[in-house]
Amino acid sequence: MEPRRDALRKLAAGGLLLSAGGLLQAAPQPRRGGTLTIATQSSSTADTLDPAKGALSTDYVRAHMFYNGLTSLDAKLAPQMMLAEEMLTDDALVWTVRLRKGIQFHDGKALTAADVVYSLNRHNDPAVASKVRAVTQQFESVRALDPLTVEITLKGANADLPVILATSHFVILQEGTTSFNTAIGTGPFKCKEFTPGVRTHGARNERYWKPGLPYLDEVALFGIPDESARINALLSGDVHWVNEVNPRSTRRIKGEPGYQVLESQSGLYTDLIIRQTVGLGRNPDFTLGMKYLIDREQMKRAAFRGYAVIANDQPIPPSNRFHFAGLPQRPYDPERAKFHLRRAGALGMTLPVVASVAATGSVDMAMLLQQSAQKAGVNLALKRVSADGYWSNHWMKSPIGFGNINARPSADMLFTQFFKSDAPWNESGWKNEQFDQLLLLARAETDDAKRKQFYADMQVLVHEHCGVGIPLFINNLEALSTKVRGAAPHPLGAFMGYTCCEHVWLDA
Repeated sequence: MEPRRDALRKLAAGGLLLSAGGLLQAAPQPRRGGTLTIATQSSSTADTLDPAKGALSTDYVRAHMFYNGLTSLDAKLAPQMMLAEEMLTDDALVWTVRLRKGIQFHDGKALTAADVVYSLNRHNDPAVASKVRAVTQQFESVRALDPLTVEITLKGANADLPVILATSHFVILQEGTTSFNTAIGTGPFKCKEFTPGVRTHGARNERYWKPGLPYLDEVALFGIPDESARINALLSGDVHWVNEVNPRSTRRIKGEPGYQVLESQSGLYTDLIIRQTVGLGRNPDFTLGMKYLIDREQMKRAAFRGYAVIANDQPIPPSNRFHFAGLPQRPYDPERAKFHLRRAGALGMTLPVVASVAATGSVDMAMLLQQSAQKAGVNLALKRVSADGYWSNHWMKSPIGFGNINARPSADMLFTQFFKSDAPWNESGWKNEQFDQLLLLARAETDDAKRKQFYADMQVLVHEHCGVGIPLFINNLEALSTKVRGAAPHPLGAFMGYTCCEHVWLDA
């Protein structure tokens, strides 16, 4: 008689698993068909089918529905090949990208190197207004070597290029595309309907190059900005999947049969921003004093119901391989705060702090900060503003306010977009020449251990000198019907790093 362990191994290989009760059950097999309905937290007339202009999770999901990138990111944020069959380099400076054969766009045209060249080069055209132009300014040249081979030459070595190219902004368009009323990509779904601010509807791409995928017939995507309305839509059966779930809603969702909460640890954070270019923000003691007023444990408990990981004013999360764990944790210390705030001349002053529901958790965080500041002799006047227009009218403009930064796939992208002296989203206006030099050194370094040390030094500089306080990394909370199968957490963001439409299926 064969050992029980071997018998179980054979059963598992055949698609049978042991349940908790010990009974043999069939492993769930993906089912084809059905329409998945997704409601995200945002929708506006700025919604776009141009991936270069993508600004919100709705845009990112839409981009991955209709297009593919050269690479993709797995659940550990490691790059995997997609439209590229391989990416080769000797020096992280010159990269040779070989494309898969036989891939077709939705209109039947074959994918060639010319499409890749066009898609990557257009980010550097100012008229395109690409959200990743700060990143693509690293490109010295992108050219076709033959119909299925592209050569990318960078101005400076960057070992992260395969990671960068996996993000939604870098998906591949058809050469010459200038109109985005519809989407002609190589992705798992074809664009059936797109009305900015209303809805997006995709139908299965029968020509999709991945055998058997996607499982779904169609996907409907739209925004419901109000969180309670979004939850109501889910629990009434109008939608299958929602994101941006408030921790306060989790008990209600878990209490309803047929629904579940999906939690992902991520690099998402809401940060306190002190503009270092105006008023008290010019004084380093003021920034330091404000950071000592942050009661992280209380914020985790009260603002996020425990669905968060304690942070340390460094933007790289503990789940990231380049996180510097050796940085001593900054404590909540009202007396120390008072010392620095006195030196800055802030004691006895009334200072406005701008917060909005647009920056997740910032209103609760501001109220807790207000209480802490009173103990240190500073009056923070909470100015609560509407979510509408917050990012254009208040973010990076208020002397003291809040940001909400989505996870980035690599340390280099995060530092380049938010902390480099000339970064487009340098929230506090912080400029540090040493940081900028370390960024270039880290980018070019192919030895992971050396690179990790560069990033550690950069995290210390941000922690000690930058005008942002990062109290917590917020766990992504989503809610979905148990009819949705194949869903899994992803550190990059909601909806499985915005790629769920290709991978999930619906139970009958």
